[in-house]
Amino acid sequence: MFTGIIDETGRVVQLRKTAFGGVLKISSNYRDIGIGESVAVNGACLTVVDFTDGVMSFELSPETFKRTNLGSLKKNEPVNLERSLRADSRLGGHFVLGHVDFTARILRFAPRGKHRELVIGIPADQLKFFVEKGSVAVDGISLTVNYIKGNSISINIIPHTYENTNLRIRKPGDLVNVEVDIIGKYVANFVRP
Repeated sequence: MFTGIIDETGRVVQLRKTAFGGVLKISSNYRDIGIGESVAVNGACLTVVDFTDGVMSFELSPETFKRTNLGSLKKNEPVNLERSLRADSRLGGHFVLGHVDFTARILRFAPRGKHRELVIGIPADQLKFFVEKGSVAVDGISLTVNYIKGNSISINIIPHTYENTNLRIRKPGDLVNVEVDIIGKYVANFVRP
């Protein structure tokens, strides 16, 4: 489990696709990562299978490629990293499982004074999981939905979040990983006929 508070941005060292998925290597400032530890990479929970000289290696499944933007990563691209939540940690964001629900396109990403407005298109069948002032994880970042307009959500990005995540390289047309709030998913499941 994660909180959506990004620890740091790492860099893609290598993405190699195989017949059964792939291998992703990320450099970071982490120094005490253990084999088997869970790390969210752009919001996708991955398991560290090797850690050598500051480079973490992860095995990716076909499902990970299908559900996330990790298959389109380029060498040296920044990625959002978060280590898993410890039992004695503060919950600074919201409950993020690291199970990406879908990818979505950025429709608009424009300055609003010192802040930025991020507008993301949402598939019609996923809109039921969003409420104004509710939580969403975008590329693993815990964010608040300001408004829902048609098939899109609008999010305010403060300067700190912009400068300390991969949002600083994002532009309209880019695909981002989206994880809806788990509470909304459970409620929708309980009230389903």
